[in-house]
Amino acid sequence: MSNDLALAIVLGAAVVDSINPCAIGVILFLSSILLKVSSNKRLLLHLGLIYIVTVYIVYTLSGLGLVWFQHTLISKGYAEIIGITVGIFVITLGLIEFKEFFWYGKGVSLEISQKNKEKIVALTENISVLGIITVGAFVALVELPCTGGPYLAITAILAKSFDLQALLYLLIYNGIFVIPLIAILLLIYYGSSTAQLKKWRQKKRKWMNLASGVLMVSLGTLLTLYYKLGWHL
Repeated sequence: MSNDLALAIVLGAAVVDSINPCAIGVILFLSSILLKVSSNKRLLLHLGLIYIVTVYIVYTLSGLGLVWFQHTLISKGYAEIIGITVGIFVITLGLIEFKEFFWYGKGVSLEISQKNKEKIVALTENISVLGIITVGAFVALVELPCTGGPYLAITAILAKSFDLQALLYLLIYNGIFVIPLIAILLLIYYGSSTAQLKKWRQKKRKWMNLASGVLMVSLGTLLTLYYKLGWHL
């Protein structure tokens, strides 16, 4: 795959994945909890930015780990197995997102479980820099089933080589991914209520699920063909 095509796929996937309803829901959820603990919006802004930076770092490190792991297997001759396995898995996640568009909350869901939401609330009660870093790291891990499908596909595409270019593409991807989170945090800081933004998310959620589903099915199909055809796309 050419560098230009790989970059185009990374940019396109990051833009669509950045409006993931799960990631947006978490930042709204977290903001509402922080505002209940303290009405100081400057503190909310500082802690919110620390949370987003933590998510960015954890996602980038996770991506590097996935690229390295898949690259190691590919170098041992398992390229086709990696491509087909990851491709089918990502397509399956995409079909679940399609289901959410038509029958939200019915059956299998990729959203963060109620148990983990309760743990986030408990962690957020420790309103400190260390506490919010812990929350960010925890959330980045538990929301991976919800947000990680496109990212997994991207790491599989980048796994052809484990080099600085792969790192750069991951940094770009995650930079785009957190832009809506920063925007929502700033909206709350400058006066928008979390209730208003939650209502907006509720209204647009099924379309976000549909976009996410289309993205994952497309990436999963591309990934399967990419490895099946042997780097010639």
